Amino acid sequence: MSKRDDLIVKYAADLKDKCGVNPDMDLLTKVTVGLGPSIYNADSSTVSGSDEKELATVKNNFLIKKLGLSDSGDLDGAIDSVIETYGRSNRNKYRAVIYYMLAKHFKKESVYK
Repeated sequence: MSKRDDLIVKYAADLKDKCGVNPDMDLLTKVTVGLGPSIYNADSSTVSGSDEKELATVKNNFLIKKLGLSDSGDLDGAIDSVIETYGRSNRNKYRAVIYYMLAKHFKKESVYK
């Protein structure tokens, strides 16, 4: 298996074990591929749930630019909900897992078709 395949398996395990979600592997793979080389970097592959600047990046770069959502309080609420589901105390919150859950939350899977 490639390094990317290994990461996808790790993300799927996080979705199942930490979030209680049975992942759509096709969508998870597309989200992971969409993140490009950032998944291989220790810093950029994770999201800090307590860093406001980091959460603003998720909102602006992913929700608004990638998914095409308009800026509203719903976006912050959804990010907060996903962080809560993943577990605030969980140290490694993988970006691919968070983006996957946000795409599902907003029913924007079609962006990855």
